[in-house]
Amino acid sequence: MINYKEILRLKSLGITNTQIARSCHCSRTTVVKTLKRAEESSFTWEKVSSLSNEDLARIIMPDSTIYITYYQPDYEYIHREMAKSGVTLSLLWMEYCEQCHASGSIPYKQTQFYKYYRDFVHKTKATMHLEHRPGEIMEVDWAGQKVQMIDTDTGEPVKISIFVSVLPYSGYAYVEGFLSQNQENWTTAHVNAFNFFSGVTRILVPDNLKTGVIKNTRYETVINKTYLELAEYYGTAIIPARPRSPKDKATVEKSVNLVSTWILGALRNQQFLSLREFNEAVHKKLVEFNTKEFQMKDGCRALLFEEEKRYLLPLPEKPFEPATWKTATVQYNYHITVDHKNYSCPYEYIKKKVDVRISRNIVEIFFNGTRIASHPRLYGNSPQYSTVQEHMPLDHQKYVRWDGQRFKKWAGDIGPNTYAVVTSFLTSHKVEQQGYKSCMALLKLADKYSLIRLEKACKYSLSLTDRPSLKSVQIILRSGKDMTVKERDDTMAETTDCSSQYAFTRGPDYYRGGED
Repeated sequence: MINYKEILRLKSLGITNTQIARSCHCSRTTVVKTLKRAEESSFTWEKVSSLSNEDLARIIMPDSTIYITYYQPDYEYIHREMAKSGVTLSLLWMEYCEQCHASGSIPYKQTQFYKYYRDFVHKTKATMHLEHRPGEIMEVDWAGQKVQMIDTDTGEPVKISIFVSVLPYSGYAYVEGFLSQNQENWTTAHVNAFNFFSGVTRILVPDNLKTGVIKNTRYETVINKTYLELAEYYGTAIIPARPRSPKDKATVEKSVNLVSTWILGALRNQQFLSLREFNEAVHKKLVEFNTKEFQMKDGCRALLFEEEKRYLLPLPEKPFEPATWKTATVQYNYHITVDHKNYSCPYEYIKKKVDVRISRNIVEIFFNGTRIASHPRLYGNSPQYSTVQEHMPLDHQKYVRWDGQRFKKWAGDIGPNTYAVVTSFLTSHKVEQQGYKSCMALLKLADKYSLIRLEKACKYSLSLTDRPSLKSVQIILRSGKDMTVKERDDTMAETTDCSSQYAFTRGPDYYRGGED
């Protein structure tokens, strides 16, 4: 399905129709038609940003599509003619239209003619000269070469990955080392690059690594959710390079080689003991690289960048906070587990799959795009819980504010024996909170058997051992050992009288047997 919403978003950023068509994998005609229909309906990106693409499609999508057979141009001939002096693509299109009119065929519109010619050039790997506009594109990639440093804790070598970003117009570059190529480092590298350039380009051109692009085919492009969040935050568009097409990001490919020569090669004999030490050395070499005079023309990258800098989009007030997304299932205890830490969400979502956004300080839980819970992020090696009382079922909420002092007060009101058992539960663990579960279970026994019986059961249990367990109290109550013989008979009589009202009773005549 055509992403009409993305078309309007990219247009609001000032991206050309041709680039929008490439990013959204649709024809330029579709882009123009969509923008026209949106203009007729007085739709802008601000008005439709809250709508889903499906809702927007119902309004903008044409009711019917008419398929027309167009006359296919001879693009091999056109490409040969383009090499001749004074020949332009516009002139060749006019000649193509004249041929179609003479034969009674339907010609392509000029925009489609240009598009299919570019596709032909890319497909056949014919060479085209690309003119870059200032502030338009930033190309990004990981360098193939890694640098080795020594871990001061273990003494073992550690590989450093090199992030490279380049502005094609000026060739101005940014380089930084990271210990891995994971999602967080990929996002952090972009944020640092934007800060280094003091602005944002209108288009990002990454390679097709999974931290940036999940899927990139001729018909569909799926951008990583965190990466797309970053692009929307900075107001830029992501147009990935086509798979196995290094010419789509030739500038960064060339800069990676130059970085390997002028920066990494120059540092090859130095030994680094920390990532910070390595990046400081890289920064010094990067200044030399950007101020190095061009060989074939006057000036340097830094001088061209001063000219390009005026065309960059301004940075937001606060930098983007890197985050990762995961999918989790809400457990029966109305918590999800992320990185061995547990976070609550409303119990109505038990057994539902939710999306979890994890940043450095906050964990957010989303269901169908709507945020249903938010927690401060937990750190540490041991399993931990972050629970919001409102997320609990009502019958659970009444127990949430219990602590050691309240358990002791409750037990003391019942009797000294119950108090002694509760104190034993709270002091038998290294951490007092570990005994809360047994105290809570004892509390529920009082609801089931009465406070008097619980006090007697605790007394009986203490007569057997100085360290009574919850299980021993449960067995005593269940078996009735806390009561005297008379009390047990009275209880059984009450049970019998109650049951006889609702059940059939077999008299002595039933068991005589053999008598008619």
